[in-house]
Parts: sequence; structure tokens; C-alpha cells
Amino acid sequence: MEDERFDAIVIGGGVAGLSAAMTLARANMKFLLVERGEFAGAKNVSGGVLWGSDLAKLVPQYWEEEDGGWERFVNHRRLSLMDEQSAFTLDFKSSHWNEPPYTGVVVLRARFDNWLAGKVQETIDASDYAEESFIATDIKVDQVIMEGGRAVGIKTGDEEFHAKVVIIAEGVNNLLTRQVGLQTEYVPADHMLTGIKEIIRFDQQRLEDRFQLRGRSGMSNEFVGWATDGVEGGGFLYTNKDTLSVGLVLSIADLRAQKKSPHDILSHFKTHPVVADAIEGGEVVEYSAHVVSSGDKRAMPREVYADGVLIIGEAANLLLNAGKAIQGMDYAMRSGILAAETVVEAKASGDFSLGKLADYRKNLDASYIMKDINGFQDAVHVLHDPIMQHKVPNILCDFGRSFFSIDNQPTAKSKDMILDAVRRHSSLWEMAKFGFKAGRSL
Repeated sequence: MEDERFDAIVIGGGVAGLSAAMTLARANMKFLLVERGEFAGAKNVSGGVLWGSDLAKLVPQYWEEEDGGWERFVNHRRLSLMDEQSAFTLDFKSSHWNEPPYTGVVVLRARFDNWLAGKVQETIDASDYAEESFIATDIKVDQVIMEGGRAVGIKTGDEEFHAKVVIIAEGVNNLLTRQVGLQTEYVPADHMLTGIKEIIRFDQQRLEDRFQLRGRSGMSNEFVGWATDGVEGGGFLYTNKDTLSVGLVLSIADLRAQKKSPHDILSHFKTHPVVADAIEGGEVVEYSAHVVSSGDKRAMPREVYADGVLIIGEAANLLLNAGKAIQGMDYAMRSGILAAETVVEAKASGDFSLGKLADYRKNLDASYIMKDINGFQDAVHVLHDPIMQHKVPNILCDFGRSFFSIDNQPTAKSKDMILDAVRRHSSLWEMAKFGFKAGRSL
């Protein structure tokens, strides 16, 4: 019976699950990865920027592949604060980001996940368990099998598979995480967002000319303010190889309270002069929506491990948006690696006890993931503050119009322009308090 068990079963073939699988395969572990889609990525409609260098650790020299799973590397960052007619943009571009391993690559998840699954399969084929480790697709896990309070495997249909550890990478709809008792109820809507996105296709040369791209370079642009039509959230635009990813992330609770449609807000966003100019002449070829965490750590399970269980990626609501970037895929990748490394160490020591699996939590806390989630919670709240969502963009755009306008009249000093803009939309006292709060949070 012992020989029939897997060292680990990974539930979910997204970034988190595949990163765990790659780490297990490299360490000559016997494992099963179960994915409910027809292929890894088949049910994943998200995309965006994968930050950091962990991809280079999983797939060394991935950038040398002619048909790799990524679209473009990011060397151009923008943050735009919008009112009805204008956008005040922080714009930074650097050749420091032109050399691999890249600090950020734009991906379309359906394509990227399928490519990464292929790399995992290559690693399995080269391992000692080439005939005993599997990536099994089109399979839905009905439950985690528990015996004496410990997870010992999974049940899918009439079949059961057993393992020393079950790694749950099921994504944000954490049914199994709740089943094993690590989350007692659905995450409140206050802590969740809906992401809505269109893929807009262009002639590649036209896209590159419009956004001043060379080779595989790319640009990411986040938007705050008018973009969301008064609903808490923000917008984004990323350059893919020959398409744009354009969309929004919106508070589910605020959408419900204001009785607004995500699709209508996306249509509203696309009419803004800055966005309309960016997407002019493109063809919408894909529309999708999905649920994501807001980055509030109160959405996390009460714990990320239990007896025989490790929770990774979106299943653990590991995400952060503190205004600088939306970090989720990099957290998924690193948490998958850390969980798999815990399993590898457990097998080496012959100790799969609850105490040994707790090392995953210790390593997660010591990683940049939890250090940033804990350190920037105030910034998450500041980003979603109504002042940041509405008044700050209006003030900056008002100031921008005054500062850059030349109308053959005596020109006011810049300090007077900004003070006038503050008084039109807020008060000096309110903005001073908010500025102090924002400064401390960052």
C-alpha cells in the first residue's frame, strides 16, 4: 500500500500547482497533478504581469525559446490617475529591465499555463518516476479524503488516489480549503473583486509603433479614478505580442451596492480619451471575467497548512495590490515552490507530521510574500479609500490642466495651482491627513 501512494497530490494546474509540480519533479518525487480543465490553462481566463525571477529558476533560459509561454517583458511602467477628460500619469521606462532574467513578463494564462505544464512533463519524463508521476487533466476532485483528521488523498468520481501530502491549488473558489476545515465560510464580498477583461487584437507592427515597443519589450499601465465609474477598483492595460489586455478589477460589494454592471463600467472605461486612443483600430477577440482577492489579508484562510494538507496560491488568497503593481502570479509561483520544498524535505527526513508541514508556514512567513502582505496592508486600504479613488485623481488632473496650459495670461505659481486644485475638490486639512496616512503606509 505504501508503494502505491504518491508522495504528493497537487490539486490544480495553474501557476501555483505547476510550480509545485516542477519542484517535485526536479527532486525525483512521485506525484499526481490533477487539473479539471481539458488542459492546464483551459479554464484560466486571467492574465497580466508575472513579476520576479522565479520563472527563470523553474525554466532556466526560458527567454531563449522561440515559442515560449510569455508575450513580452516589461520595461515601461505607467500609473494613471484619471478624471473625466484627463489622466495624470507617472511614467517610467528603463533599459535596466531589458536584460534577462526579466523582472516582469506579460502572460496570457491559457497559453502560459499550457506551456509551463509542457515543461513540467519534460521534467517528469527525465525523472526516476517517469512512469509513475502524472499530470491528469479533465478531472474534477470531489473531496479530500480525511482519516483521523489527516488528509490522505483525493476522491474523484468513483476513484480514490492516496498520498502522503495533498497540496491544494484550487484557486479562489476554495471549496476544498473549506472542506478540510481551514476556512469555515465563503470569503466576504468586502474582500473580493471581480476582474473583467477584453483582449483586443492589432497588427503587431501597429501595436509596437503605438506603444514604442522594440523586439519583445512591453508596457503595463494601471488606472485609478474615473475609470471605474464611481465603483471601488481600478483599471489596467498590458501589451501582449499582438494584442492588448484591457480591463478592470471592481469591488463585488460596491458593485452590488450601486447596482452597476461590470460590462457597462468596462464600456465606460473604454470611452476615456486616453484609453480610446490606445485601443483605436483594434478588434475585440476575447471577453472574460473572474473573481480575485482584494489583497486584504483578512481573506486568507485561518491557516495555510493542516495535517497532510498545504494551501498555495489563490486558494490561500495570496495577493497584494498596494498601488505599485498587482502581485498574484508571482506569489502563486513562490508559494508553490515553498510548499513542494516542504514535501521534499519531509520525504528526506521520513517525517510527514503536522509539525514538519508547519515548516511551509514558517518559510512562507520568512519569504517576501508574507513580509509584503503584512507590511503593506495599510497601503491596500489607502488604495481603496474613497479619497484615493476620487478626490486625488481629480486634484492631480485639475493641477495638470493648469500647469500645462499656456493661454497668454499671467501664469500662477505651481504651489498656487495645486492649492487651488485641492480647495476645489477637498480641503487642505483632509489632504494633509490623507497624505500622512499614505506616506506611512508606503
